[in-house]
Amino acid sequence: MNDNYQIILDKTIDNIIRNNEKPTLLLHSCCAPCSSYVLEYLSKYFFITVFYYNPNISSKEEYLKRMSEQKRFIEECNFVNPVKFVDAPYDNEKFENIISGLEKEQEGGLRCHKCYYLRLEETAKFASNNCFDYFTTTLSISPYKSSKVLNEIGKKLSQIYNIKYLYSDFKKKNGYKRSIELSHIYNLYRQNYCGCKYSKKENNED
Repeated sequence: MNDNYQIILDKTIDNIIRNNEKPTLLLHSCCAPCSSYVLEYLSKYFFITVFYYNPNISSKEEYLKRMSEQKRFIEECNFVNPVKFVDAPYDNEKFENIISGLEKEQEGGLRCHKCYYLRLEETAKFASNNCFDYFTTTLSISPYKSSKVLNEIGKKLSQIYNIKYLYSDFKKKNGYKRSIELSHIYNLYRQNYCGCKYSKKENNED
């Protein structure tokens, strides 16, 4: 039986409200559109810092374009609590090294799982080193990404780095639909592939 990560998140938020807390959250974001609903939703309950770490993006120009849109969205959107931004170093070579031998894997397969781990591990490290209460990622909002895989990685890294992981499946509660609505409202750049040259090639072939 699969865990319902939205129910787990609901319980976490209920406890935060009951205890009159406002924890800090380091939120890994892949792009502005995916972060839009997540920030709108979670900024009511957390002090959020967006952690932009995406070495999978094969083009530096594309990386900077997505980062610029992420910053613009944070600046233009009125959140319940203020949202901060951290830009991690861009290192596509690191991504290519960890997925070596998996270049021909289908999108959503083991290559992607390695990529999730790389990005979430860097987030967990930063969160732990900078005394955040929680860390999580926007990635589960995508209908093409497994919330089960992402949350299992988060759980493992939580134990390794001694930092609480915020379980989530942001596709729930029409999260993906709301992210599309917000993208239209703020005229956000929405790319048609995840980021790496392999996902771009597969998308172009489709």
